[in-house]
Amino acid sequence: MSEDAMPVTIQILDKDYRIACSPEEQHGLMDCARMLDQRMREVRQNGRVIGADRIAVMAALNLLYEVRQKSERSAVDAERLQRLEERVGAAISAAPTAGVDASGESV
Repeated sequence: MSEDAMPVTIQILDKDYRIACSPEEQHGLMDCARMLDQRMREVRQNGRVIGADRIAVMAALNLLYEVRQKSERSAVDAERLQRLEERVGAAISAAPTAGVDASGESV
């Protein structure tokens, strides 16, 4: 962490936590803290998990599972995009160019 790190107070399940971070990281930290607080409240309201530590673990597992799913979907989308790019490239390469000048206009 850089020397310009400053303590930021976040609140999760009505408890304050002071975390040092750089000014450019503060917005992201606050967003993540709000998301974690929301998820922990949802787990607590669900009523099946008792204790802040267990609520935190369940919320973290849920968030990480969602991140993993999104990452896997992104990888699949990237593969599809790569295949499409290859098909377009092959189609362009195979297209006849006779009768077309350097500017792309028909002669």
